[in-house]
Amino acid sequence: MLEAYLEATVLGLGNLVHMDDGAGVHAISLLQMDPRVPHGVVLLDGGTQGLGLLHHISSARRLLVVDAVDVAEPPGTVVRFEGAALRGLPGKASIHQLGFADLMVALELLGESPGEVVVLGVQPESTEWGADLTPAVAAAIPKLVDCVVAELEAWRTQ
Repeated sequence: MLEAYLEATVLGLGNLVHMDDGAGVHAISLLQMDPRVPHGVVLLDGGTQGLGLLHHISSARRLLVVDAVDVAEPPGTVVRFEGAALRGLPGKASIHQLGFADLMVALELLGESPGEVVVLGVQPESTEWGADLTPAVAAAIPKLVDCVVAELEAWRTQ
């Protein structure tokens, strides 16, 4: 039996030289080796590209964004946002966060917004200069990956 083709893009955002800010990119690296990711899912390391990602995601039917999101929870807490809750996400002083907000506005203005957008985030402990994740966030990355796979599986059964 052939596996169903899932039209979805998983976009990992983050800056690998700002410690926990790189959580989304670290998650994408693990997902690229994960056999549970359904056929047809595009895994995209968006890094800090901001509006440069527009042409990569403008045709996405479903968009799942993985990122560090500061929501004042304990470090390593995994959170999920969709729909109207996305508008209430706190901003942070990083290029890619501003770029992501601009990206969503640009897609809407072009009439190319994905049918569904979900953000899975992990609460950072530190976004200071450094190439390593803090222990709390490093320990949360496997859970974040499991949440991505669960979201994709839910989409596949819809």
